[in-house]
Amino acid sequence: MPTTAASSALPAPAVDAGRPSTRDRLLDAAESLLLARDIDEVSIRAINAAAGMNPAAVHYHFGSKEALIGALLERRLAPHWHDGLTRLTARHRAGDPPAVGELVDVVLTPLGELTRTEHGRLQLRLLARVVLARRDVGFASGWFGLRPWIALLRTAVPGLGGTEAARRLLLAFDLILHTLSAAGPAEPPTRGSFRSLRAFTVAGLSAPPR
Repeated sequence: MPTTAASSALPAPAVDAGRPSTRDRLLDAAESLLLARDIDEVSIRAINAAAGMNPAAVHYHFGSKEALIGALLERRLAPHWHDGLTRLTARHRAGDPPAVGELVDVVLTPLGELTRTEHGRLQLRLLARVVLARRDVGFASGWFGLRPWIALLRTAVPGLGGTEAARRLLLAFDLILHTLSAAGPAEPPTRGSFRSLRAFTVAGLSAPPR
């Protein structure tokens, strides 16, 4: 029979194995609330309560509601674009710059996939509310910043300055998010409207520098 000392050295049963972390519980609770209500209607208190946490949980794990929203969007959406942006950036560095249409497709194709499900359309509308309102939610993922896109666009459109590239990209992202998020919860964009959006976006980004 093992001694008491030996028994105490054995690992305790992993009773919490498979359970979501505190951060994940807060993110899941916030998502449920934010997808059903406007951002300004969802309080930190409500998020903590929905997650079954104490009133300081959001501040402790994220610092603010805005940072939590940024982490939520990145967790759900960044994986959709990471591989595409990484691939185009690698080509750019290797001397094989992608065309403007390829840049647009890296953005539009994943967003188009989101419009196919109700949950995806809700996430898209949440992203649109954040981006179109220029809310600072502390995005960390490179996909959510303009810098890599500016470099790619300037290579695809010779003579385009950095300021003008940033302006065009902001207008393009705004147009895409506004258009795709405007459909009703059960009304994804038609293929025709999606093709028109792509053509319009490509044309705007490709226009010769003035």
